[in-house]
Amino acid sequence: MSASPTENSPAPDFTLPRDGGGSVSLNDFRGKTLVLYFYPKDDTSGCTTQAIGFSEKIEDFAKAGASILGISKDSVQKHDKFKAKHELKIALAADEDLEAIKAYGVWIEKSMYGRKYMGCERATFLIKADGTIAKVWHKVRLKGHVDAVLSEVQTLNG
Repeated sequence: MSASPTENSPAPDFTLPRDGGGSVSLNDFRGKTLVLYFYPKDDTSGCTTQAIGFSEKIEDFAKAGASILGISKDSVQKHDKFKAKHELKIALAADEDLEAIKAYGVWIEKSMYGRKYMGCERATFLIKADGTIAKVWHKVRLKGHVDAVLSEVQTLNG
């Protein structure tokens, strides 16, 4: 497993299938600011709260010059159902082979009820227009996170 990229390092490239068909890659966002967030699983309470939070502020992010992309190991079909069920406006990419999840160092050992297992850490990467990482949030706590990321984007692009 690779270490997580740090601030001012180049963002690891990826090309993944996306909701609605087609694919999405880091290169699609060259010249733009990207909020890239990783989350454990579609349609769980925390992940739903986070996706709805980003969707509700998508226009504020756009005004500040940023796109938003969520990545989990769920399939495109699960992403499509998740988006439809919650009327999500953000783009979601399917990383079933863990290509980007591992490249960004967010495939980690977790523990629940004493049982250890591997899973995707909730993490957000703010990527500048030149493809370098401006800021990283690991082990994201949901309360206030979307606003904190938006504030960082506004500062970066202000």
